[in-house]
Formats: sequence, C-alpha cells, structure tokens
Amino acid sequence: MNKEIKTPWYKFYDGVKKHLEYPDTSLYQMIKDSCDKHPKHISYNYFGNKKTYEQFIKQIDQCAKAFKSLGIKYKDIVSICMPNTPEAMISFYALNKIGAIANMIHPLSAENEIKYYLNLTQSEYVICIDLSFNKINHIANKTALKKCIVVSVGDSMPLPMKLGYHLTKGRKIKLEDSDLTLKWNDFFHLYINCTEEIKDTYKSNEIAAILYSGGTSGYPKGIALSNLNFNALVMQGLEACQCLEEQDTVLAIMPIFHGFGLGICIHTVQYFGGTSIILPQFSAKTFDRLLRRYKPNIIAGVPTLYEALLKNNRLEGVDLSFLKCAISGGDSLSVSLKEKVEEFLGDHNCHIKLREGYGLTECVTGSCMMPMSYYREGSVGIPYPDTYYKIVRPDTEEELPYGEEGEIVISGPTVMVGYVNDEDETKKILRKHKDESIWLHTGDLGYMDEDGFIYFKQRLKRMIVSSGYSIYPQYIENIIDSHPDVLLSCVIGIAHPYKTQVAKAFIVLRNGVEETKELLESIKGYCEENLAKYSWPFEYEIRKELPKTLVGKIAYTKLEEEENNGKE
Repeated sequence: MNKEIKTPWYKFYDGVKKHLEYPDTSLYQMIKDSCDKHPKHISYNYFGNKKTYEQFIKQIDQCAKAFKSLGIKYKDIVSICMPNTPEAMISFYALNKIGAIANMIHPLSAENEIKYYLNLTQSEYVICIDLSFNKINHIANKTALKKCIVVSVGDSMPLPMKLGYHLTKGRKIKLEDSDLTLKWNDFFHLYINCTEEIKDTYKSNEIAAILYSGGTSGYPKGIALSNLNFNALVMQGLEACQCLEEQDTVLAIMPIFHGFGLGICIHTVQYFGGTSIILPQFSAKTFDRLLRRYKPNIIAGVPTLYEALLKNNRLEGVDLSFLKCAISGGDSLSVSLKEKVEEFLGDHNCHIKLREGYGLTECVTGSCMMPMSYYREGSVGIPYPDTYYKIVRPDTEEELPYGEEGEIVISGPTVMVGYVNDEDETKKILRKHKDESIWLHTGDLGYMDEDGFIYFKQRLKRMIVSSGYSIYPQYIENIIDSHPDVLLSCVIGIAHPYKTQVAKAFIVLRNGVEETKELLESIKGYCEENLAKYSWPFEYEIRKELPKTLVGKIAYTKLEEEENNGKE
C-alpha cells in the first residue's frame, strides 16, 4: 500500500484483515477448490432441484466440453441473455474454464439494445431464455451470430413442476422458426463429442465477464472485469462481512447479469460453500412464500426489496430468526427505511442489523460496507480490505479534507480493466494519481468523516436508479428524439413509492405537430419497442419548450426542481 493514502477506517476493522492474498487463478478454479473442500454440500437449489458441489462441477465440465464442440475457444466472447437459472450459472463458469468471456445481457433488453451488445462484442453465440429468442432472431442478420442456445426456465425444474410449467406458462411461448435455434439439452449433450481433457490454466488478469453500465456519455458501456476483480470481491466481502459460513443459504434475488447478483449471490456464495437459492423472477407479492419455504440465512438486495418486506401483510407472526445477515446495496437506503426494517425484523424474532454497502459495476459491485459492530447514521460504511477511498474535488485529483463533499474515487483489485472498445471513456474514469495508484472516478458525490466512514450524497452523472437497475436519461432521450414527430426531449428521475425512482420524459414536438392522444401513444409505443422494459418512461409530458441554462443546454435540474416542488 502507498503510504500517501490515508486509511483512518482501519481502527474500526475489529478483527478484519487489512490485506489479503489473492490467488493467480480463474473463477472456475476458485469454485473447483470450493468443491474439493465440500463436495457434498448443496451448491444451488432451483425450486427444490438441489445439486451438490460435485454435481455442479460435473455440469460445468460437461458444458465446457459442449462449448468446445461448437468451436468456442480462448478469448471468444459468448453472450448470456438469461435470468437466474442453473443453465446461466453453468454456462458462466463453463465459459470461464475454457478462457472465453461471458457477455452478460439483460433478457428484457429491447431488440436494438441486444443488437448493440452483440455487435460491441462480436458475439457469435448466445445462451438465451426462450422469452428473448424472437427479439434476438429479429436482429440476428445484423450481427455476427451463428447459433442461439435456447433455455426454458422449466428445463431444470423438478419433473412435476416442469410438466405443470409447460402446460401453463411454457406453452404460451412460441419460438419463431430459425436456423439459429439450438435447444439447451441438444447443446449440452454435445459434450460427448469433445474427447480432449480441458485444463483450466487461466490467470487472474484474464477478462472473465462483460457487464453493462452507462459511462459518462449515457450510452451503455461494456465493463470488462477480470478473474481477479471477481475473486478479490468475494474474498474481501467475506472478510468484511464476518458472519458467513459453509452451508449458509442465500436468497439469490439479484439477477446474474447484475454485478450484485453475479458477484455476491452467485460467486461469493459458491466460493464459501454456501447454497444459492436460484430464482428466475422475484415478485414482492410472493416474498412471504419464499421466506417461509426456503428460510434463507442471508438476503441481499436493493432497498425496494426491504420495502416489499414491510408491505407484505402475510408475514404476521412468522418467525424470521433463521436470518443471520441482511445487506442492502444498489441504491441509497434511507435512515427511516433502515429503522423500519430493523423494527420489523425484531418484531419477528430476528435481531440483526440491516447493513448498507456502496459500490458500482466498474468495481463489480460493493466495495465498502457498514462494519459488524459500528454504525454511523447516513453512512454507507468503510472500505473493504485492500480497497482505498479518497474524496477529490470533482474533475480533479485534488484530495479534499475530511467532511468536505466531493467526488468519490476508489482504488483496489476489484477496479475494472476498462470499457470495451472505448479507450477515451476508460481514460476519463481510470486515472493515475500522484501516488502512482490507479483511481476509479465514480461520478458520485460524497464525503469521508475523520474515522473513514463514507457518506454517499448523489450522482454527478445523470443516472436514475429504479429498483436497483441503472437507467440512463441520455440514452432514453436519444430514442425519443429519433421519433419523427419529436423535436427534443429531456428525461429525469421522479419519485416512485415502490421503485424509488422512475423515468419521466418531457417532450417538445416538431413545429406544426399537434399534441393528440394518438401521438402520445405512438411515442410511448416507440419507446417500448426500442428500450428495455425497466427503463420505459413512467410518465410523458408534452411542453412548448424546455428550460435552458445560460449556455443553452437543457436545464434538467430545473425540471427536477419543478417535479419536487409539485410533489410537496
């Protein structure tokens, strides 16, 4: 560690190691080592279909051979467009074993977004959920795609449930005829064609996965993350958490295409020998049933998850003492919500604290968290081992004094390799300071107190966080502005009782175009056709003009003020 970097938080570590030794190895090897330690422990539970670690590793090894049989090789980029299912987990680690890179795509992405993700990475193969196949099929001829391995959420269900699913929801899914289609079971059994022994010799600096974020331009950026990024995250997170043990069960609510879901609910759990309870879809309405059925030891999710817990009226009298750890991340947790959740848990015989963390996809996910034995109101905690935080004057490298608000910057082994095919954006966000360390400029405002506790205040970037998903206003504006009747638009985040925030679009029509109900429906339909469902504007408002700054830019902060004042 550079001696110039201040670390006041160390005095609150209470047994947490300051530094860790990270193996020079792959994600697959980390999980293989975990399997060797406890082969009979349950790796995952999918609607009651449980697989031990040795069974999971066997599935991964066979899947790796199937990929090899298709001709997939070292450094090839293969897209995974899946919710949480065993097939998504198996594919992810199988690709890692052969040194290929997993390109993680949100399955609710719009056709044009999927086309962008496939072309950015030149993916020739994609593993996708059947619900997404037709969208992929529509744009396939504009990509390098050769085959689409199609999965049903029913494929790995226990037989009675699988039959029930296919007789109800499954039969409604109609796949278009296409030469691209390769059903999962047909693909998986290709492993018998690969007779070579696949040896995982890949190292920590190899790129393992590509996740997506907004960057400073507002368009989705592919974030290249290495084996070390993920492996350091799990080791740091376990050390900082201080309460996770072998065979603990974790409710994997956060999706596998999200850094929180992939890094924490999957890779971390598999590393320490726990059980990931795999859920392809989460519904707040059935939260009580999940808790009753699975009795998880750990739940980790965004604040809206905990709001759903409070709103569920079917947990009256239910003993929640099986919970030993609850973590909130992905969005700001209000003090009032934290207090209400802890009171609720206490009333249900669960006497734990809701621990808040902070991070971003550019360092996989969380990189700081509230320690076990301390609490500072409004703080997101202290940095993980080997992770360093500074507060600098925005757009500079000038470090600010304790208590002064500025931009949060982070250095450590979980910081990304860079943005895919975007050297300029990478240089903007990853900068070498005078201390010779590489610092990730987060674009987030906050401050550090004299004890090293971090306080997140707001985003410098115009990002909207809705139920933990990042929504980028500029990207939505680009879509709306391309509608033939729209002159310009501005998108802001507005308060929502459950999702925290949703997008609202303010629109100025072209000269001579009149506002009609049909036109609004046309604009709305255009957005729904070209945007992922979670980023669709919640409200649309037509205006004659939009407020401007002195230099002529749209003053989106004025619109935010108007919305806030209007809600008071």
